[in-house]
Amino acid sequence: MTFNATLIAGSFAVVEPHGTKITKYFYEHLFDNNPGVRGLFARHMEDQEDRLWNALGGLVANLEDTEVVVRILRSLGARHVGYGALPEHFPAVGASLLATLRHFAGEAWTPQIEESWTALYGVITATMSEAMTEPAAGPGGASRSG
Repeated sequence: MTFNATLIAGSFAVVEPHGTKITKYFYEHLFDNNPGVRGLFARHMEDQEDRLWNALGGLVANLEDTEVVVRILRSLGARHVGYGALPEHFPAVGASLLATLRHFAGEAWTPQIEESWTALYGVITATMSEAMTEPAAGPGGASRSG
């Protein structure tokens, strides 16, 4: 399954006016449904919410440029190793991302949009997971600053 960049961009444009309400909802959903991951995050989430919002926006804005998307995702994967994240966390994150987008898109959310976001998330997890397993991403290879 491949993602449709037009559907992704269009659906993101629908939710984008909600701004960081989206990331607040995302983390609430993630922690409510997966309390074991809460310890991977700082107590105060404002900076993390901003980083997630910027990463989503950057990803969506560059979907047509494979090189940029891969660079963004590999960098995220390498940094997430330093946070204690594991590829096993990705299904929970993906479920919360889809639930969040579905919530804010409302009636504009369609099965085709869900399929496209699911396919994109598959690319995200595969690329980040690959970067997470590379030696440079191991302990000491990533910092918690980004």
